Order: sequence, then structure tokens, then C-alpha cells
Amino acid sequence: MEQAPRDPERQLQPAPLEPLGCPDAGLGAAIGKEAAGAGEEDSGVDTMTHNNFWLKKIEISVSEAEKRTGRNAMNMQETYTAYLIETRSVEHTDGQSVLTDSLWRRYSEFELLRNYLLVYYPHIVVPPLPEKRAEFVWHKLSADNMDPDFVERRRIGLENFLLRIASHPILCRDKIFYLFLTQEGNWKETVNETGFQLKADSRLKALNATFRVKNPDKRFTDLKHYSDELQSVISHLLRVRARVADRLYGVYKVHGNYGRVFSEWSAIEKEMGDGLQSAGHHMDVYASSIDDILEDEEHYADQLKEYLFYAEALRAVCRKHELMQYDLEMAAQDLASKKQQCEELATGTVRTFSLKGMTTKLFGQETPEQREARIKVLEEQINEGEQQLKSKNLEGREFVKNAWADIERFKEQKNRDLKEALISYAVMQISMCKKGIQVWTNAKECFSKM
Repeated sequence: MEQAPRDPERQLQPAPLEPLGCPDAGLGAAIGKEAAGAGEEDSGVDTMTHNNFWLKKIEISVSEAEKRTGRNAMNMQETYTAYLIETRSVEHTDGQSVLTDSLWRRYSEFELLRNYLLVYYPHIVVPPLPEKRAEFVWHKLSADNMDPDFVERRRIGLENFLLRIASHPILCRDKIFYLFLTQEGNWKETVNETGFQLKADSRLKALNATFRVKNPDKRFTDLKHYSDELQSVISHLLRVRARVADRLYGVYKVHGNYGRVFSEWSAIEKEMGDGLQSAGHHMDVYASSIDDILEDEEHYADQLKEYLFYAEALRAVCRKHELMQYDLEMAAQDLASKKQQCEELATGTVRTFSLKGMTTKLFGQETPEQREARIKVLEEQINEGEQQLKSKNLEGREFVKNAWADIERFKEQKNRDLKEALISYAVMQISMCKKGIQVWTNAKECFSKM
């Protein structure tokens, strides 16, 4: 009896962490020996400050946003926003930074860059883009994507997106990313020539794998569940914050009525007039201060939104793992089926119902020569299937190793960023309350002098 093969449908297991590789590690040739040297020194995923040689050599900024009008692919007139990307060398003989490149990019080009990175680096939690249209806004905030305040916040978000990539130990060396910063003309053509669209997994195939995979990795299943929960929690937090902003805006603006009433009252008083007028002025200042406060709050909200969108980036890694696991299981199933067919032909027994068995009963047995030929074909297919299964196993282990290393890097980044954002938000609230106390303290002094 033929020895039973190892269970090929076993769950992918992680290997010890090793230095990660990437398909587009040719940036060193494009930007000089420094990049290549940094690539040799990297020893896997580490803190960004240890690996971000890009940020040590150049400064990246999205310095301006400009409203433009042009024609789209359908030759229709459209209005869009272009963003000026500037890169500056931080190493110069006189110690001054020097502008090396500047070019304009549309939001759609940022999207194309990210879509390319998602396909070529499926094991990486690719940084998300800022929102294309405003979400979780309070009623006084414009949801128009051409609104100047929104465009400014998106400019900051796009700069952050580029800095995230430049500080990533793998993504920072990608040639397409380098050209995104330095090559204005024909950049889209260069991206499309990589053929990344053909390598992208279809949504239907990904959905099919989600429901049909038999042995999902519990860690990735838990990560997928965590990303759903993270998205839900941050969504609720942003909704609460928007409601609070609405209420707070109303409360502050109502204080402006104090200013109007005190001013009117001061007109009919002699001894008390100056004190009432001064108190009214403090109330007006208090009422108008809410505009700057809520504008500052939007920047903290945008930091939370980044991790709202990071949740989808985590799920993308999980979906890729499910697809690889599903392909592995299908290859194993196909191999087992061929081995069974080969065994049945060799022994002349049929253990399961098959069309071939029914054909044999109707038209008679095959000749020995025909059976030998079929066995030979099946053996070749089995050898090919075993090699394919072995390759998929190795590819799967490498993916798990690299993906989990990057997920650990992302967790450290997330914990650090969210902790800083929440502390800063709390400090801002404390400062706002102190300013309110100061306003009423000043009003009290005005009343005391009457």
C-alpha cells in the first residue's frame, strides 16, 4: 500500500523572522550607493528610526494645493486639486537643504501608487490615503471636497502618506515610489508597464476563498476580527466627537449673547458701564475662540481616521493569506485525487463512483497498454503536483513570516501614534477649559471694578 502523503492542507506555520525581500529592490541603482548601503545594513523589520535612510537623506513635503481645470479620460471638463510635492537633500556642504525635485500630482495618482504597492507588497500593511471626501463631519464643517479647509487637511494627509512610505524599511526602496517623487512625465505609463493590474486578485476570488478555506490560520482570523473591531470603535469615537463638536459650537456661540446683552446694558449705566462693556468684550472673545479650537480638533480627528483606514489595510493582508491558503488546499485536493486515480488504475479497483468507472462497465476494460499510458500520464501529473504543492507551501511560509513581521512593526507604530494623539487631544481639552476659566476670571474682575 502506498504511504499516505503528509497532510498538505495543514495550516501554514511561521518561520523564524529573517530579513525581508522585495520585488523592486532596485532603487539603490536609481538614487546612489547610499541606498544600496542602507539595504545591506538592514536586518529585517526594525523601528523606523533605524531603517529610514530615505528620511535621513532627503526631506519630503506636500507644500501646496492648487485648484485646476482640465479634461478627463472621457474628454469632459472637470475641476480637480493638484498637490505640489517637494523633495530636498538634507546633506550639503554648507549645511543647507537644497531643493532637488518638485512636481505636481493629483489625488488619483496617489491612489495609483497605493494600488501598485498593495499588489507588489501583499504582506505589508500599506499606509492608507486620507479620505477623498469628508466623513464624520459636524454640521458647520463643509463636506465639499473642494472646500479650502478640507483640501488643506488632505494635503497634510497626503504628506503623511508619503512620509509613511519613505520611513518603511521595504516600501522606501521601491523604484516606482522613487519615480513618483522625481518623474512627473510618463509616470503613469511606467506604473502600468509593471503589469500590476494583471497580478491583482479579483474580489470574487477573495470572497470565495474566505468562505471555502478549510484550515484558516487562527492568528490571521483573529487579526481580521481585530481590524473589524478597531474600525467600529474608531467610527463610534469619531461620531461621538462630531456630536460633541456640534454641541460645543452651540454653547460657545451662545456666549456671544452675553457680549451683546452686556454691551446694551452698559449703554444705560454710568458707574457700571465700563465694567459691563469689558465683560461683554471677554464674552465675545470666548464665543469666537471655538472656531480655532474645532479647527485644531479636526487634525486630531484626521489622525484617528488614518487608523480607521488602516483597518482595511490589515484586512487586505488577511485576505491575501486566505487566498494563498485556499490555493494550497485546492492543490492538495487535486494531488490527492490524482494519486487515488493512479492507485485505482494500478490495482484495478474503484473505491468511489466515477464517470470512468461507468464507461468501463458500458464499453469494457482498457487494454494493458492504455492503462499503462494513463498511469504514466498521472504519475507525471503527480510529480508536477507535488512540486507545485511544495512551492506553494514554501511561498505560504515566507508570506506568513514576512507579513507577521510587518504586522508587529505596525502594532508598535499604532500604539505609539494613537497614544500620542489621545494625550494631545486631552491636553487640548484641558487647555480649552483653562481658557474658559480665564475668560470668566477676567469677567469677574470686570464686575469687581464696577
